[in-house]
Amino acid sequence: MNEFDLIAHYFKRPAKNADLGVGDDAALVSVGTGHQLAISADMLVEGRHFFPDADPERLGRKVLAVNLSDLAAMGATPSWFTLSLALPKIDEPWLAAFSQGLLAMADEYDISLIGGDTTRGPLTIAIQVAGSLPRGQALLRSGARHGDEIWVSGSLGAAAAAVMHRTGRIKLVDELAKRCDLRLDLPTPRIALGQRLRGIASAALDISDGLLADLRHICEQSACGAEVWLDAVPFAEDLNVLPEALRQEAFLAGGDDYELCFTASPDQHKAIISLGAELNLGLTCVGKIIHGHTVQLLDANKQPLPITFHGFDHFAYES
Repeated sequence: MNEFDLIAHYFKRPAKNADLGVGDDAALVSVGTGHQLAISADMLVEGRHFFPDADPERLGRKVLAVNLSDLAAMGATPSWFTLSLALPKIDEPWLAAFSQGLLAMADEYDISLIGGDTTRGPLTIAIQVAGSLPRGQALLRSGARHGDEIWVSGSLGAAAAAVMHRTGRIKLVDELAKRCDLRLDLPTPRIALGQRLRGIASAALDISDGLLADLRHICEQSACGAEVWLDAVPFAEDLNVLPEALRQEAFLAGGDDYELCFTASPDQHKAIISLGAELNLGLTCVGKIIHGHTVQLLDANKQPLPITFHGFDHFAYES
């Protein structure tokens, strides 16, 4: 049983008094006339989501950034967040650096810390974020339609390469390792892109567990299939030093990218290219939505390739 099976089996139920419940990047709740509140929560555990020697200032920035990425995937404007911390001990230098990074990120995105909780325990960081958007304009996972194009922002795989390096699977030279570390430690939530995709994209999510794994969520909720063109997927230039198999694993299944993957009608192609130029952000068409229920990986001749790797799963190592 993976994490999504667990949620679906034990915790997914109709959401009373909410417009959208469990199953997307955020829940949606009506607030006032003409607006909805997008609410999301993520928990990060030492040794599972970040390394024990993680720089606390960078960690403070990252824990908020990955939550803001969920709001970006919905097209929401960030408003508030709460922070809950389990700490093995009170380490004031660590807390000073962590809070500095966290609150600097909050200031950059004009989002206010409004509450939370603390307790003693293994280092665990839980954040809930909330943001607003016009009613009915949220980017959902369920809106993809046959013939839609599949798009990806930025480039993929550098964060995964950093993890491979830190865990000893590969050896990167120092400068290369530092650049990949930056992508792992300091992801950029694509808030502006998400907001501008309202009315353009038919479905969206953020890439946290790997492109192919996350795209499957759109397919499941939109009752469709997808084909991904291997040669079109934008991967970080630094991945060119890796063997082909590891390079593909990094940008197709590595995770921790926190870029947006979205679908849109081919009629929106020129508008999306223009939007990327306006935001100075690469937006790349990497495939299309098809009939069926599976995600296919195609080579340059549009022939299917075997998919031999999987995205991140919190419970992958359980028997």
